[in-house]
Amino acid sequence: MRGTDPKAIIDHGPMGAAQWLTVLITVGINALDGFDVLSVSFASPGIAKDWGIDKATLGWVLSMELLGMAAGSLLLGGVADKAGRRPTILGCLVAMALGMFGAAGAHGVAGLVPWRLLTGLGIGGTLAAINAVAAEVSNRRSRSFAMGLMVIGYPLGGVIGGIFVQRLLASASWPAVFSAGGWATAAFLPLVWWLVPESVAFLDRRRAVGALEQINSILARLGHAPADTLSEAGAAGARRSIADVLKPGFLATTVLITFGYFAHITSFYFIVKWVPKIVVDLGFAPQAAASVLVWVSLGGAVGGALFGMIATRVGVKSLTLATLFAAALMIVWFGRGASDLASLKTTLAFAGLFTNAGIAGFYMLFAQVFPTHVRATGTGFAIGVGRGGAVVAPIIAGYLFQAGLALQTVALIMACGSLLAAVALLVLRVRDSD
Repeated sequence: MRGTDPKAIIDHGPMGAAQWLTVLITVGINALDGFDVLSVSFASPGIAKDWGIDKATLGWVLSMELLGMAAGSLLLGGVADKAGRRPTILGCLVAMALGMFGAAGAHGVAGLVPWRLLTGLGIGGTLAAINAVAAEVSNRRSRSFAMGLMVIGYPLGGVIGGIFVQRLLASASWPAVFSAGGWATAAFLPLVWWLVPESVAFLDRRRAVGALEQINSILARLGHAPADTLSEAGAAGARRSIADVLKPGFLATTVLITFGYFAHITSFYFIVKWVPKIVVDLGFAPQAAASVLVWVSLGGAVGGALFGMIATRVGVKSLTLATLFAAALMIVWFGRGASDLASLKTTLAFAGLFTNAGIAGFYMLFAQVFPTHVRATGTGFAIGVGRGGAVVAPIIAGYLFQAGLALQTVALIMACGSLLAAVALLVLRVRDSD
């Protein structure tokens, strides 16, 4: 491979163990995101009972870290494109850990809200950064599969965390859920510090003094031969601007993919955030509610993995469209309710499979439509604005329930998000970016 530029070395070279290790760490970080986001869902029955809050107020509590996540994606995605993927991830992990530990010590809604906002800020930043890392550390042949693996980290965090929380809540109260998440997050700081290198594509595009030497050091660490020169300025994007994602020639793509993500996230977070409370309201115990959410996450993990494997042979856009239609159908089916826990788990496992597969599709589409120099920024913009759907989903559902609407009606309304996302993708033109 000597005599070629860094981008060609990564794109066309083999995937070494160090590259797969980096991908696996992004899986783990996404699992932290999954557990951190779901932690307040696991804790919500206890919070509602201890603090005596109604469903509308609980909807706001469930949305606070999602609001922080939207801000983090919008603000920190740009930081990852300027300062680097690695330092952004490290800083965001610190914010997440502090937010979780702070939430564990909260004594009321007013005390809990700022800590959940801080946690969400860190999560939003990591989502934009690890999406870029997974795409840029992988060769062209393995990129879709690597990103599929990264995406399944979220539901894996829910599965592992849910099993752990079931046992934890048998002997401890809800603050222990946040404490456990804080310690797990803190444990990833040394892993990222020692094992995750800076993105070669980022360094190549940035073209700072000593960039080639730094890139060759990383290439050696990844098991590749050194590059003789940086990519050509045009290919690296030196003359491009971060504002590309909102320029007239690119605006339609940015708006469509962002709206599609927003709409589908609304449906996804209705399931993720309200399932524990709905299950309890159906007459099951809080521990049973946690077990049902585990099945949602287990289905999501399977869905993300299957999507990643199938996407290596089928177009990502077509596959995403199919999963969005299936996700809407399963959410409506969930609204019918169930008389026994086994049926409820099965329905929600399939709902988790298709909704998370849709998320995987959007993440792969982000990597395709946003070029290297704005990949984290564009992804962060789409996630940040799109996470508005995550913010409003629990609130909308809370007010719909508060208005006296039945679960079947609420589920039908919330399923429309995935259908609107499918409409947006039908219009979207997908092209593979550098």
